[in-house]
Amino acid sequence: MSDSASAGWVCSVCGYVHRGAAPPEACPVCGAPASDFERQADTPKPPKPNPGQWRCLICSYIHAGGAPPEACPVCGASADDFGPLDDAKPEPPQTHAGALRFVIVGGGIAGLAAAEAIRGVCPDARITLIGKDPAPPYYRLNLTRYLAGEVGADHLPIHPDAWYSEQDIRLLLGEDVAGIDPAGHTIQWASGVSEPYDKLVLACGAHPFMPSIEGTALEGVTALRTRGDADRILDAIRPGAPWAVIGGGILGLETAGALARRGARVTVVENFGWLLPRQLDAFAARHLHAFVAEKGIEVLYQRQTAAFEGDGCVKAVRLADGSRLSAEGVVVAAGIRSNSHLARKAGLEVNQGIVVDARLTTSHPDIFAAGDAAEHHGIVYGLWEPARYQGQIAGLNAAGRPAEFGGLPRVNTLKVLGFGLFSVGTIAPADGSYLVLRDETEEGCRVFLFHDNTLAGAILAGDTRLSAELAKAVKTRRDCSALLRANPSAADAVAFFSEARN
Repeated sequence: MSDSASAGWVCSVCGYVHRGAAPPEACPVCGAPASDFERQADTPKPPKPNPGQWRCLICSYIHAGGAPPEACPVCGASADDFGPLDDAKPEPPQTHAGALRFVIVGGGIAGLAAAEAIRGVCPDARITLIGKDPAPPYYRLNLTRYLAGEVGADHLPIHPDAWYSEQDIRLLLGEDVAGIDPAGHTIQWASGVSEPYDKLVLACGAHPFMPSIEGTALEGVTALRTRGDADRILDAIRPGAPWAVIGGGILGLETAGALARRGARVTVVENFGWLLPRQLDAFAARHLHAFVAEKGIEVLYQRQTAAFEGDGCVKAVRLADGSRLSAEGVVVAAGIRSNSHLARKAGLEVNQGIVVDARLTTSHPDIFAAGDAAEHHGIVYGLWEPARYQGQIAGLNAAGRPAEFGGLPRVNTLKVLGFGLFSVGTIAPADGSYLVLRDETEEGCRVFLFHDNTLAGAILAGDTRLSAELAKAVKTRRDCSALLRANPSAADAVAFFSEARN
């Protein structure tokens, strides 16, 4: 296994991992410059037993040893970002060279990250990675850019096909696991054949939510979750044709932008009063709406979809108010639901997702869960970066290397037809104890929310160059008292956080 296979650069804005000797000129997912990439350390070898433990203040990874590591193996944070856990007794790492059989169900970023982490800790372990998708793990974040024609199919795979054999990872694609026997430590295929495991990681992902309304089975009504979905849309779309997107969230807007780039006449149907209600406040959303409207995308607010109509193929969308939209195609972007049925059938604790603790362990000690299928402290993140973190931490713990997931602030970055958007943490004040600073610029707007002398959340619309600094400030709970005691403006906040960039 070569060193170059595990080395890489992590985009501090969106979590994209670039493999190579140097970071790219720009992140292919969010457009962040090379300066926003941080070196990702190789997956570490098990530490030698030493007294003391250190917690990463960024991602809560726990390092056993007399001193913190040079870099966090999970998020790449420096030694300065570690704090001592003086009262904790270190757990000795457990290695099982060649003995343990690891089975990972799910070929997304969480499953792949788990496989990478396990291989780094257990060089001789037997690792099986099972993907329901017929394609090797790919950047799901790039699907809308692929749909728009901004990147080709060659930009989708995370690793070349040969990488899996080089890493001695058994990759099974287009396979569906039918059941799990936790007591017998086996999984069952649909054929009835069983396969044993010593440790199991459930990274089953999620499926698109389809509303329970008439017409969802019509040809032309689809979601955008896989490359197959994108290819079917590309086969159907034609310039000038009317298309509808149900949902004005991140995926809905990125999809609408991609369809518009292909020449379609796009209408977005949003139930809420503004776009991206989970990522933007109404102030920032006004700027996004104006930009989207300039690109010819129509948005209908506070509208509910009642049915899809057509004779075999979709022809129209009927709304709850009785109005109809002509549509040759419909993309439903109404959220996701965790794939938790395997865990539920196996008797594991399941709520919205598969319930896990800080080590991503399920209610069975030899079964772990990560990514869109996992629920940690009541949260199913449904985002790329938390899925990658969780996959790494689940893999480390499965391999006997103690690590903890302490939760992450929600970070969102996207471009709609070239308009940059970024949000992190809290976007709406819960009460009067928050300080909110807003201003408008030629490019868009900026919003900062402070609480207890720290940055609780922020929104950037248009100019997003401060994304990395703001994301880190929220994650580390950076002390902002020097800024706040001076009765600052939004421009003062920009200057304060810009100092970290310079």
